[in-house]
Amino acid sequence: MFGQNTQDYFRVFLVLWMYFYARSAAQLSYSVSEEVNKGTVIGNIVKDLNLNLQDLNTRDLRIVSTYSKTFFDVNRRTGALFVNERIDREELCPSLAKCSLKIQTVLNNPMNVHRIEIIVLDINDNSPRFSDAIHSINIYESSTQGDRYLLPVAEDLDTGNNALKTYRLSPNEYFSLDVQSGGEHDVSAELVLQKALDREKQPTIKLILTAVDGGKPPRTGTTNLLVNIIDVNDNTPTFEKSLYKSSVKENAPVGTVVIKLNATDADEGVNGKVIYSLIKRSTLDLSNIFNLNPETGEITVKGKLDFEETPAFEVRVQATDFGHSPRSSHTKVLIEIIDVNDNIPEITITSLMSPVKEDAEPGTIVALIGVSDRDGGNNGVTHCKVMGSVPFELTSNYKNDYSLVVDGPLDREDTPEYNVSITASDEGSPPLSSIRVITVHVSDVNDNAPRFTAPVINVYVKENSATGSMLCSANALDADLDNNAKVSYTIVNSYNINIPTTAAVNINSETGEIVSLQTFNFEELKTFQFKVQATDSGVPPLSSNVTVNVFILDENDNSPTILSPYSEHGSVNSESIPYSAEAGYFVAKIRAVDADSGYNALLSYHLSEPKGNNLFRIGTSTGEIRTKRRMSDNDLKTHPLVVLVCDNGEPSLSASVTIDVVVVESTADIQTQFRHVPIKEDSFSDLNLYLLIAIVAVSVIFLLSLITLIAVRCHRTESSLSRYSAPMITTHPDGSWSYSKSTQQYDVCFSSDTPKSDVVVFPAPFPPVDAELISINGGDTFSRTQTLPSTDKKH
Repeated sequence: MFGQNTQDYFRVFLVLWMYFYARSAAQLSYSVSEEVNKGTVIGNIVKDLNLNLQDLNTRDLRIVSTYSKTFFDVNRRTGALFVNERIDREELCPSLAKCSLKIQTVLNNPMNVHRIEIIVLDINDNSPRFSDAIHSINIYESSTQGDRYLLPVAEDLDTGNNALKTYRLSPNEYFSLDVQSGGEHDVSAELVLQKALDREKQPTIKLILTAVDGGKPPRTGTTNLLVNIIDVNDNTPTFEKSLYKSSVKENAPVGTVVIKLNATDADEGVNGKVIYSLIKRSTLDLSNIFNLNPETGEITVKGKLDFEETPAFEVRVQATDFGHSPRSSHTKVLIEIIDVNDNIPEITITSLMSPVKEDAEPGTIVALIGVSDRDGGNNGVTHCKVMGSVPFELTSNYKNDYSLVVDGPLDREDTPEYNVSITASDEGSPPLSSIRVITVHVSDVNDNAPRFTAPVINVYVKENSATGSMLCSANALDADLDNNAKVSYTIVNSYNINIPTTAAVNINSETGEIVSLQTFNFEELKTFQFKVQATDSGVPPLSSNVTVNVFILDENDNSPTILSPYSEHGSVNSESIPYSAEAGYFVAKIRAVDADSGYNALLSYHLSEPKGNNLFRIGTSTGEIRTKRRMSDNDLKTHPLVVLVCDNGEPSLSASVTIDVVVVESTADIQTQFRHVPIKEDSFSDLNLYLLIAIVAVSVIFLLSLITLIAVRCHRTESSLSRYSAPMITTHPDGSWSYSKSTQQYDVCFSSDTPKSDVVVFPAPFPPVDAELISINGGDTFSRTQTLPSTDKKH
């Protein structure tokens, strides 16, 4: 007993499980009557789909359909599916027994699609209707009891129980009504003669034919029957069959024979000659579609046939003789239209979610697509796919409903939009296909950091440049769009600088222009370095850095300074020499220094002598004052000498000192100790030579090292790089030497007694310009190389 109960429980559980599983997997189905009031509730989607009321708003529930009107909508507060537009079944589904509307519900996050079928129920809102208000029937007086006469057929647009059901005839003594139900065909009625007619007694009989449908309450339509009693011809044409059937392809050309009818008449002569005609119906004029040969009874195609519009026709044909009192009979011809594959599949985009983020994961739904084909059978079976190589694919939702989803990585910077070609083809022979192109835009995400054009920017700025001068512009590019590509600039780091970077330079956060906040002094600061960071406005932001090297260029802003024991112009300095001094006698040595560097610190000494005084000379590079000849009696006893010290800057700056040289009779009278250094015209200091050679070597090595460093860091080859020429020393017969640098030449004279500590050391050449364009003094733009102006000075 226990085992039997267990089996029964198991069967019940299995049946319930299969029921709920089938219900969850199948589509929802509702029914609603046509012409119901707006707001009529059909069902509750929340309960039937097992949803929460909050999902209707949070997941943005939408009703999607392919109809031009929104017949249904959902109450977001209750989840009720209600009627939103007037529904007319006869307008939506003419001549169809079953009328159903198919809609979809779409929920986002995650996206779910549910198919809903709503069956529209017919109501009895149409009355039967005859084509003519008066219908005449000619009946021979020789007609016998039981003869039948076809009555006009009424049309009712309703279906099912509300369609035409029967006919009623007004009471009379001559005729009865025989109603014939054709099952799948129309209900027809025949007038049956019950009593012999006598035209002489009653030539016409007036009757009322009433058509009644099956509605509750029923609706009716009437027509007046005018029966004309005639005599003479007493035989009626007779068809071979009461019902003919035939078929023809919907693409049959005009003139194609559909069927040939044959009716015979037992009468002779004109009373036995038969002509054929189409019986006119109230709602469909078949004379535009088929042609009936009145003599042969041959039905041919006259107009365009369309299986999708009308799959079958019922043609009523009447055969009439030529008797004085024509007699006629009728028959039905059912013509079936054979479907051919003449409709291409139609692709409908019911919902398009564009643009799609470029970081969308595979499986993200982009569009909902529906495919339909008006053909029947295999001609209406469709297949859909994505053409070409694109990161999208189609997934089937339900029968001919698809979802276009992401199937690969997206990159807006590489492809900002895709033209996705979707092709749908049927299984006809030959198959037909259609293509629909969907444009899918890809939206930007912040996946690209700003990029500078070079990792290092070298800037050269002259000292004493005005505050606010633009040093350079640090520009970074971002491949993203909008805020993701909006770049702002900040200074983030500094190296080898005694002052804060923020006090030395400032950067425009929008343009990247770097300007000076103070005047730079080469003598105090020769170079400094900092970093600029470019950050975009994306979420989260991305950034990159570039190193900026600032080199201060020396300007000739310092005048030479006279060293002790002599003071500058305005004070009294005196020296004594004996009258017997020989030519070349050492009088004094002027020493001066310049705080500048390079050529701006290269000094030269000159005597500003009165006219006619050729007793003294000064070494232009050493500053040593010596006699040029022996004294004569005509010479003055006191010689005021003005020594001018000039640097080599542009423009040149100078300082002067005045020395009074007093001539005494003997060396005993000299108050200041002098040293006579004999002139050696053919000798040159070994130390000076070694120093000059060292200067040239160091300059060349420095220049080559700097060029190599720039080439490695900039990763590009300079087409040409101007260099300063190596220094060249030329010795003259008079013991002087010339120092040549590029196109500039300097002559320096030394004597054998010149102190070795007085040699002027020339600084190394200035480094070449970097690969980047350089802004100096806030506006002057220099090219990659720069050549000093040509001068030739000989002293």
